[in-house]
Amino acid sequence: MAPARLLTERFMSRRLLTIAGTLLFLVCGASAQAPPPEAMNAARKLVVTLKIADQYRALLPQLLLKLRPVVAQDRPEIERDYDALTAPGAEIYAPFVASMIDQIAALYAASFTVDELRQIEAFYAQPVGRKFLEKSDALAQASMQIGQDVGQKAADELKQRLIEALRQKGHKL
Repeated sequence: MAPARLLTERFMSRRLLTIAGTLLFLVCGASAQAPPPEAMNAARKLVVTLKIADQYRALLPQLLLKLRPVVAQDRPEIERDYDALTAPGAEIYAPFVASMIDQIAALYAASFTVDELRQIEAFYAQPVGRKFLEKSDALAQASMQIGQDVGQKAADELKQRLIEALRQKGHKL
């Protein structure tokens, strides 16, 4: 199963990497020295090009939907007000989106040079980069499935080979 696990880890979707990176950044806290403004500007531009904020905005309604029964406590009068407060485009999202963008930009700025950030952003701004972004989640999922399928096939075949080899050595299995 090791090959499947390696492929799964290698082809993790961009969204999961972004979320994991954000969580890691939040857990570790900000570095002692903030990245230079030029690096932050380049990193923010990359975050916008990668549409990370759009992905985050897409997750927020799901989060708020899960919170609805907890907060509203099955009371219709509260549910109506809750729905109004959390409607798409509501101001409730803005501080979280801005915070997420700043924190991911700081993570990228600390991980890459300004020149590297510009090169990465230039790639993703090109048609081939945009195409890669559009297809990356589907490719990652398909790659993980291939890895799992090949890993399972390898495990089954290796199990049979090992059982046969052990039987040839006189073991009863």
